[in-house]
Amino acid sequence: VQLQASGGGLVQAGGSLRLSCTASGGTVSTRNMAWFRQAPGKERQFVAAIGWSSGSTVYATSVKGRFTISRDSAKSTVYLQMNSLKPEDTAVYFCAADRSTRTVLHNTPRDYGYWGQGTQVTVSS
Repeated sequence: VQLQASGGGLVQAGGSLRLSCTASGGTVSTRNMAWFRQAPGKERQFVAAIGWSSGSTVYATSVKGRFTISRDSAKSTVYLQMNSLKPEDTAVYFCAADRSTRTVLHNTPRDYGYWGQGTQVTVSS
């Protein structure tokens, strides 16, 4: 399974970005997907997850109401729409696929077995 993330960049506070993550290979189409982020010197942090078949979602408290995760099954792509961005959202964003097929959405890195290469998001104040 390969995951290719894109869409990062530099944006001013209050702006928006949309990240994309396209999956290929394996049975990723039946796996839950998630976005994590990691700022310099900090641990990888959960952002949002989506059930691939159910479409159910879960968000970190820090992004709830500002970020939206969605997926296009036909394109094997998951998106993260980020609005009202803040400087503290600055990080490398990673997409991830669940290590197995299950219904419960998880929010810890160890539950995800496949990772994209990361895309940098920088929010200036």
